Amino acid sequence: MRKLAICAALTGALALTGLAAPLAQAATPDLVFAGVTVNKGKAIVVGTTAAVKVPVTYTLTRPSDLVIDNKTTFAGIMLYRGGLAGMDNDIEGTLAPTCTTTATTDTTVTESCSDTITVDPEDSLYEAADATTWSVAGFYVRSSYDLDDSDDKISASSDFAAWGNKGKVKVQRAAKVTANASPEPVKKGRTITVTGALTRANWETGKYSGYVSQPATLQFRAKGSSTYTTVKTVTSGIGGALKTTVKASKDGYFRYVFAGTSTTGAATAAGDYIDVQ
Repeated sequence: MRKLAICAALTGALALTGLAAPLAQAATPDLVFAGVTVNKGKAIVVGTTAAVKVPVTYTLTRPSDLVIDNKTTFAGIMLYRGGLAGMDNDIEGTLAPTCTTTATTDTTVTESCSDTITVDPEDSLYEAADATTWSVAGFYVRSSYDLDDSDDKISASSDFAAWGNKGKVKVQRAAKVTANASPEPVKKGRTITVTGALTRANWETGKYSGYVSQPATLQFRAKGSSTYTTVKTVTSGIGGALKTTVKASKDGYFRYVFAGTSTTGAATAAGDYIDVQ
């Protein structure tokens, strides 16, 4: 199991000592996470360098006597892949959600909360297996530490609890597709060759690599029109290469469109203009 990133984040002061906080056995508060929505219900599409800010909203009901100060006690939302007790990967929120009280009883407080989960491909995603459907969990952490070594003693502890299966969200590799129509200009009725390439993020290498054996739609938009129409479907070859031919009929723009797959986001090439004479 990969060590929860949250355990390191909670006790930042421990980094000065080079120690990791052990998980301690403690009474778990009765927390209820409900109505969790991640990224407005859409897939999270991530490239190779830019971090993606993912909005999260949820409702939290907690005991009225439980103080969550976002300093030593925390509650929030996390994404995880694998089992709750044996996570293959996990990504947590900012540890400082914004919450507004919406209801109270003699024993509970209900809050409407919002937060942001940052998915950084360089820090959060490690392998192709991360491009899949992740589970959503609510979590609670209480940390404590004493770094005063004047008495030749320091201590640290962190209590962690998680409530799994609060939702699902897809994490997908970002894709890119290009298009180039040639020759240009071209005589009407002559053959136009439209080439391009379909690539997708490779989180292991930090680069984009060819996506082979995938359908991409060739589309055309006539000069003066705002609408693209489908011409044909082309399958990507070695290195994600796309290539096909069409007859020149009128001035306009050619582009390739990739609809995406369960693991990879959709992509649309910029239209390449062809001058037909």
